[in-house]
Amino acid sequence: MSRKPTGDLRRGWTTGACATAATSAALDALWGGAFPREVTITLPKGETPTFPMAYTDRGDGWAEVGITKDAGDDPDVTHGALIIVRVAEHPNQIVFAAGEGVGTVTKAGLPIPVGDPAINPVPRQMMRDIVIAQANKYNRNPFIKITISIPHGEEIALKTWNGRLGILGGLSILGTTGVVRPFSCAAWIASIHRGVDVARANDMQHVAGCTGATSEKVVQELYNLTDFAMLDMGDFSGGLLKYIARNPVPRLTIGGGIGKMVKLAQGAVDLHSSRSQVDFEALNAWTDVDVSDANTALEAVERAGDALADRVAQEALKRVKDQLKDVDTIIDIVIINRSGRILGRAK
Repeated sequence: MSRKPTGDLRRGWTTGACATAATSAALDALWGGAFPREVTITLPKGETPTFPMAYTDRGDGWAEVGITKDAGDDPDVTHGALIIVRVAEHPNQIVFAAGEGVGTVTKAGLPIPVGDPAINPVPRQMMRDIVIAQANKYNRNPFIKITISIPHGEEIALKTWNGRLGILGGLSILGTTGVVRPFSCAAWIASIHRGVDVARANDMQHVAGCTGATSEKVVQELYNLTDFAMLDMGDFSGGLLKYIARNPVPRLTIGGGIGKMVKLAQGAVDLHSSRSQVDFEALNAWTDVDVSDANTALEAVERAGDALADRVAQEALKRVKDQLKDVDTIIDIVIINRSGRILGRAK
């Protein structure tokens, strides 16, 4: 069963995937003496995209490669951006640095510490893995400084929510799977509908809709669900719930990260960051701890504890029941953090 959006939309690759490919090619030049014409990497879910070189340069003890981001048919503001990685020898570890156009984290509540370059954990691990693999290939110590730059990145970042999240100076290096799925409401929601249809046709007693790859993995393992039971909800909670209201299933689990689940609990039906935002004043009313000035929903839960996540789950459960109206479906909510720990549940 294909669980990608249907239709003729073309998928693309994240900034993290581009940076990983650029790291690999730059190490070929630094340690192997020559730049490849193109480079193939393996992504977390097994895809093996190939990237052509858009820019190369080298000097004494360093090499750098630029790869042009192709977001496929997704209207991503970073589509066409040049992701440049410079690699240089480091005395004793793998370190990351923000070059031109890559932001720095300035507020708590994100998965990267304050003061660090805005390079998310999965891309960091992908690049570490590449450094180790290339070090083994060339019989070198895997100690490298990786500096990522995106020309005009600070200007592009003005079109994102980075400033509100405390990421200043440029863009983030993102991605949990390396793949950009085309953002088409009609195509994605049609894919959700087909997933419900398949589950009903196969007499599935329990299905789940999750906001992303991490929550999907946690929920699938939590309930030992098959791939057919996993509905690719993404940000389109409204599209899923409206369809299930007309085409009921016996049991439904909704899973997601705390930020998106707060938005669901507050009545949003589209959880994408450009179309709904967390109301921190309303969130503050659900806890005895002052979280009104929190930077993110995750920071609010870190302050107030998992009891706040449980309250969010209860409120989300009410919203889901409201949208399903009188449908006889057993519902539960699972809220997880970025590392996969369950923060809150309601059923």
